[in-house]
Amino acid sequence: MTKDATLRFERSFAADGHRFVAGADEVGRGALAGPVSVGMVVVDTAGVKHLKGVRDSKLLAPANRELLVPRIRSRAAAWAVGHATAAEIDEFGLTAALRLAGTRAWLQVCAVVRPDIVILDGNHNWLSPAQATLFDALGAADDGTGCDAPVRTRIKADLQCLSVAAASVLAKVERDAMMARLALEHPGYGWEVNKGYATEAHRAAILAQGACEFHRRSWRLAPPFPDGV
Repeated sequence: MTKDATLRFERSFAADGHRFVAGADEVGRGALAGPVSVGMVVVDTAGVKHLKGVRDSKLLAPANRELLVPRIRSRAAAWAVGHATAAEIDEFGLTAALRLAGTRAWLQVCAVVRPDIVILDGNHNWLSPAQATLFDALGAADDGTGCDAPVRTRIKADLQCLSVAAASVLAKVERDAMMARLALEHPGYGWEVNKGYATEAHRAAILAQGACEFHRRSWRLAPPFPDGV
């Protein structure tokens, strides 16, 4: 049986004076359509208690994820979900789009409380601002608006760390809802079911009716398309 995520790792930073710890995780990285989204949840390690049932969003049924959202929001010192659009993924690439979505989440939580440190799921720090000029054009350059807190990457943090697991839940629920709304505007792709991911039915729909504005056209979708994209 899968165990709930805990605050053990978050609390290990208290010895270094880090009280407010943010966990961050992304969803939508491998989708063919829709945004890439980054959830961020800040916990006060001096006050927050364990939250039962929180684990990696992929291990939770949709109904259980939705039930957890108000509980996570009420316990968090701050929370946010940032998004980067399919057009931004096409223009800037996936890693830069992840950083852009993460920066948008970072700015939202910082309006409430500034995290002392960030735990990022995985082994690559895509959140900290790069030295390139990309963010000058996006209004999120290395001028203090990007994440300037220390970032600690941790493999399987979404399974082990409560803040990261909670962030994955918020991001998953919000992005899924976005895709369900977009499915009403662009029927036929099955986004209400596949959420933009590369199912056989989704690829067949792209082949039959072509890509729309919410598809990542720089990706291999289902060529050749009827409209030549």
